[in-house]
Amino acid sequence: MFTANTYTIDSVLNGKKDDPVLVSEKYIEELPAFIKDSIKKAPDQTMIINRDTLNADTTYVYKNKTVKVFSGLQKSDGLLPTCKSTLVDLILPLIAYLAFFCGLMELLIISGASGKLAKGLSPVFVKVFPSIPKNHPSISYMTLNFAANFLGLDSAATPFGLKAMESLQEINPDKDKASDAQIMFMCLHASGLTLIATSIIGYRAAANASNPADVMLPCIITSFIGTIAAFLIVGIKQKINFRSASLLIGLMVLIAAIVGLLMYVNHLDLIGKNYFTSNLSGLILLAIIAFTLIFSFRHEQKFKDANTTVFDTFVVGANNGVKTGVTIFPYVLGMLVAISLFRNSGLFEIISDGIGFVFSNLGVSKEITNALPVAMLRPFSSAGSRGFLIDSMNTFGADSLTARLSSIFQCSAESTFYVIAVYFGSVNIKNTRYALGTMLLVDLICVITAIFVATWFF
Repeated sequence: MFTANTYTIDSVLNGKKDDPVLVSEKYIEELPAFIKDSIKKAPDQTMIINRDTLNADTTYVYKNKTVKVFSGLQKSDGLLPTCKSTLVDLILPLIAYLAFFCGLMELLIISGASGKLAKGLSPVFVKVFPSIPKNHPSISYMTLNFAANFLGLDSAATPFGLKAMESLQEINPDKDKASDAQIMFMCLHASGLTLIATSIIGYRAAANASNPADVMLPCIITSFIGTIAAFLIVGIKQKINFRSASLLIGLMVLIAAIVGLLMYVNHLDLIGKNYFTSNLSGLILLAIIAFTLIFSFRHEQKFKDANTTVFDTFVVGANNGVKTGVTIFPYVLGMLVAISLFRNSGLFEIISDGIGFVFSNLGVSKEITNALPVAMLRPFSSAGSRGFLIDSMNTFGADSLTARLSSIFQCSAESTFYVIAVYFGSVNIKNTRYALGTMLLVDLICVITAIFVATWFF
C-alpha cells in the first residue's frame, strides 16, 4: 500500500487468483480529459488501456461518483478463498484418492503381496535405511511410492507415501521427532525422480510446441541428479555405507533401466513418443490394480483366515484413507494460507525481482532469469509454479529456452513445503530435524542442474 501498488488489503482476504488488483480510487474530475471523456461515452462506463502481453491492463470503472482503477492481476487466491479451495479442490479429491489406494494397500497387506515385495527388496533397502528391520512392510510401501513418482502417477504416489510414513512411524522411537528412515524417505521422495512427465508434455502440447516431449530427457537427467544428491547428502549425514555391494547393484539396475527406457523412447518418432508417454503410466496403474485384485482372489484363504473378505478388507483400508485425509487437512490448510499471504503481500515479487536483477547483472541470459519464478515458487506451490510455466509458454513461446527451462523446473522438483505439511502432518511429527533444509538444498541443486542441462540441450 505504501508503494502504491495496491489500494486495499481486501484482495489479501477475499481476492481470487487472476482478478484485477485495485490500485487507486479517484474522483472523475481528477483524471486526464481523454480518459474522463472516454469513460463517460462508454456504455458500461468502463475503459481499458495499456493492454500488453503480460495482461497488465489498466481498467477504469466509473461507479457511485468515483472511478476505481485496476491494474495487473492477483498472483494467488486470498486467505478465505484459499481456505475454501483447500478443502473443495485439494483435500476432498485427495481423500478420494487416499480411500481408493489405501483400500488396495490393505488388499496387498492381507493377501501377502506386500510382504513378498518387501522380502525381495530388503537386501537393498536395509542398506539405504539401516534402521528398518529386514522384510519390514514399509519397504513395500516406499517401493510403490517411488514407482508411482517415477511413472508420473501422482494420485497413487501420495497414498502409498502416507502409508509408508505411518509404517515408519510405528518403529520410530521418538514419535514427535522424524527418524533417520523417515528423513531419507522424504528427501528421496521430494527429489522427484520422474520418467514420464505426462502433465508437462500435455501443457506443451496445448501450447503448440513443435515437439511436446523434447523436454522429457532433460527432466529425467535433472531429477535423477537431484535424487542422487539427496541420497548422498542424507547418506553422509546418517553415515550410510556406500560401498555395499547390494546398494551398488541396486543403483546400477536403476541406471540401466533408465538408460534402456531412454534409448527406446529416443528411437520413436514424434507420434510414437506422444503415444508412449500418454499410455505407459495409465497402463501400469491399471496393471497394479488388476494384479492386486487377481492376487487377492487367488489367495482368498488368507482373507478367510483373517475372518474377513476381499471387499470388506478394501472397505477397511478405504476408511483408513479417509481418516488420514482428515488428519492432514489442518496441516495443509495452514501451509497454503501462509503461502497465500506470502504471495499476496508482494514479498515474493520483491525477492523474485531482486534475484532476477542480480542474475542479469552477473551476465546470466535473460531467457534464464525469466524462468526463475517457476523455480522459486515450485517449493511453495505446484499450482502457482504451474501458472508461471503456462504464462512463460504463452509469453515467450512454447519452444523458447525460457519455456523449456520452466518445464524442467516444474518437473524436476517437488512442492517441498506442501510435502512436509502432508507427510509429517499425517503422523503428527513436530520436529522434522534437518529434512526441510536438505530438501531445499536438493531443490537448489535441481535448479542449477536444470539450467546447465537446458542450455546444453537447447
